[in-house]
Amino acid sequence: MSLLRAIEIDKSYAGVHALKHASFELRVGEVHALIGENGAGKSTLIKVITGAVLPDAGEIQLDGQTIAQNSPRVAKQLGIAAIYQQPALFPELSVAENIAIGLEESSVFSRVDWRRRKRRASQLLARIGASIDLDAEAGDLTMPQQQLVEIARALGAEAKILIMDEPTASLSEDDTQNLFAVIRQLRDEGVGIVYISHRLEELPLIADRVTVMRDGRTIDTRLMSEVNRQQLIQLMVGRELSAVFPKKSAQLGEVVLELRGLGCSSSGIHAVNLSVRAGEIVGLAGVVGGGRTELARIIFGLTPADQGEIVLKGERINIRSAGQAIESGIAYVPEDRRRHGVILDLPISANITLASLDRFRRLAAMDFRREREAAADYTRKLGIKTPAIHAPVATLSGGNQQKVALSRWLLTKPAVLILDEPTQGIDVGAKSEVHALMTELAAQGVAILMISSELPEILGMSDRVAVMRGGTIVSTLDRAEATQEKILALALGHKKAQRPNSSNASQSI
Repeated sequence: MSLLRAIEIDKSYAGVHALKHASFELRVGEVHALIGENGAGKSTLIKVITGAVLPDAGEIQLDGQTIAQNSPRVAKQLGIAAIYQQPALFPELSVAENIAIGLEESSVFSRVDWRRRKRRASQLLARIGASIDLDAEAGDLTMPQQQLVEIARALGAEAKILIMDEPTASLSEDDTQNLFAVIRQLRDEGVGIVYISHRLEELPLIADRVTVMRDGRTIDTRLMSEVNRQQLIQLMVGRELSAVFPKKSAQLGEVVLELRGLGCSSSGIHAVNLSVRAGEIVGLAGVVGGGRTELARIIFGLTPADQGEIVLKGERINIRSAGQAIESGIAYVPEDRRRHGVILDLPISANITLASLDRFRRLAAMDFRREREAAADYTRKLGIKTPAIHAPVATLSGGNQQKVALSRWLLTKPAVLILDEPTQGIDVGAKSEVHALMTELAAQGVAILMISSELPEILGMSDRVAVMRGGTIVSTLDRAEATQEKILALALGHKKAQRPNSSNASQSI
């Protein structure tokens, strides 16, 4: 039975045709995946469905009835709720207060019935099997807990349609499986779920059908059981994608970076021994909490080491700050690009040159012409899709934001490049471009340390794989001997490699 239909939707922005006769159908009690490259039109279609954007043509139907004047308020009243990759909670308010927002009717003179508010919040969280302190501030919650609070709030609003945008992008494997259990429960209760994700490998675990968008059009809708990952990629990009992981053997040089018994007591890192040679990509694998990001922050001087040594090109260096790391030739692209990788409100040009401002100073003034030339050069080199280098980074897709973050550090001409989740939350085509860039940099002699939670990326791009568990490196595997089973066994502390069961089929750790 059809619950929601978007029929022949058209939408243009200043001459850019974002949607071209796009159509989509969601059934009662269905998880329907909506996929496509960045810029394919997914976000615009969701904005039309939720009433944030009015279409130029076409219509939205709910239970067979056309929604005449859609708006966020109307969509909410009709039972349409959206949960985005970054949860929209008020961080200073409690869990109970966040759930109550939009659910309780009140006036200036009304009093809050705290007992009733907490009882209702507790019931909604219990419905999805969540045990969260109602008095905790939302800003202190983990990402999975914040998502559960948003789901509870949506259920309180009696949502019939739940739109989930990249819900697992920041989740561990265990948290992902817990979220899937909640989604299946909601599906069994008759809720229709639109599931947007770049992680194609997880779709068979959760989706009933899948719709592919490309260039603003709906390309195809298929049963999830009748399509494989490679077919989805071809539908998304409209061409053969022969190499998502275009790794080429590079000529390895001398050891550039060496860690000797490295540790930091406050970060839980201890006795780390690792080397990375010029032209080598070393993949850093492990479960969430194993210490991968903490190790990267130590190397970059954000949380300085208090044990062991960092040796760069044969010389011991004492890195106490990010500035010292940059001067030494170490660059770091962090995991959360929206918070730490780029400054969304600044222009592309300013973001690209931010770590190299000394190069563009002439006496006491900035040479803005040279700065623009350098930014334009890297925009061309990395294929950043933008109408102008003075456009704010916030206007770019996730893949292009990642390229801007990379450009900033490539401009510093690093000897060592640390990449923390370099392709998280970006589409298949953009992943391929980032991987190709990594291969090119390795060929130029850059030593690359890549942190990734996706085993296909670790196996596809690494010359060697270092596995972390409990704040240290427990083993280093050559490319030829590294397998999914071995990495998982080492990361989880198993004595023997075990083949992952279906619950781990997402290949993400």
